Order: sequence, then C-alpha cells, then structure tokens
Amino acid sequence: MKLKEILKLTWLPVVGASLCCLSSVVIVLLGLSTVTFASSLADTLYGENKWIFRSVGLLLLVIALVLHFRKKGVCTLDAAKRHQKEIINTVLVSLFAAVAGYIFFLYVVVHYAGVWLDLWA
Repeated sequence: MKLKEILKLTWLPVVGASLCCLSSVVIVLLGLSTVTFASSLADTLYGENKWIFRSVGLLLLVIALVLHFRKKGVCTLDAAKRHQKEIINTVLVSLFAAVAGYIFFLYVVVHYAGVWLDLWA
C-alpha cells in the first residue's frame, strides 16, 4: 500500500477525531471567539467528550475503508474472501497510520498551535 493511499484514507478520520481541540484553535484564528471562551471550550470538549470525537474518527475510518474497497470492486462476501489478505493488511496499516497521525496531529500540531494562541499552557 502506497503512502499516498494511506494519507488519502486517514486524513479525514484524523481531523475528525482531533476536532475537540482543533475547533477551539480554528474559532480563535477566524476571530469568532475570545481566547478565554475557546480555552474553556477545549477543556470541555477534550476533558468530558474526547471519546465521542475518537469514536467519530474511528467511524470515519471505517467509512473510508468501506468506500476504498468498494471503489476497488470488493462489494460481495466472495470478493472479500478473495481479497482477504489485502483487506486485513490495509485495515491494519490504516488503523496504525490513523492512530499515529491522530497522536502527532493532536498532541504536536494542534497543541503547539494552541500554545502559540495562548489557549493552553
């Protein structure tokens, strides 16, 4: 599986799972909120509801994988049996890439953007 395919499959689930903190950064950058409100919003969304966002990210990954295999012609159980190894490998690589991308994007990119905006320390 090529890197371009992996990125195509995982970018939306990573962003969707990171919206708990990314939304605060975006609303401050767009000038729609004060830093204080955005900081409290990030605390609420991440602290109490982070599992909702992570579940949304996982759901988006499942949808992306289903659409990916449908596009490749794997639409029936017989076709899935024939492509079993490819499906398992793609799912495992995509899941690993999505988790690694989530950790990097949320805890490095979004975190330092938030620190730069003084949303959190």
